[in-house]
Amino acid sequence: MPVASFRSVAIDCPDPRALARFYAGIVGGAPQDEDPDWVVLQVPGGPRLAFQSAPGFTPPEWPRADRNSQQFHLDLDGGSTWEEIEAAQAKVLELGARLLHAEDKEDFRVYADPAGHPFCLCRIDPPQPL
Repeated sequence: MPVASFRSVAIDCPDPRALARFYAGIVGGAPQDEDPDWVVLQVPGGPRLAFQSAPGFTPPEWPRADRNSQQFHLDLDGGSTWEEIEAAQAKVLELGARLLHAEDKEDFRVYADPAGHPFCLCRIDPPQPL
């Protein structure tokens, strides 16, 4: 029997409102930003992301493990075809992401959000015919 239920993932950043708007542009939802130091984004059909102000924030350095490691990252389904991934990539770059890693043999691409946190657009396996 569980002791607690999942509430949210809280992400440190220098500008919670801006980062919440960035992720809302990718996954949908409307940021609840009455408090500029704590902004919540309820992902439609998904988890709750919270963005909290962190004075002196230092962005992670991906893929370094020796200092300022990524600490966490979000995996986002970007589509089942490379055309869908390309379209998703164009959108996240337009929103302010930065490409960190992409190889044709892998089913994911790694980006940094505007605060420097890594996240992945993953290619999901298409449904198999019966």
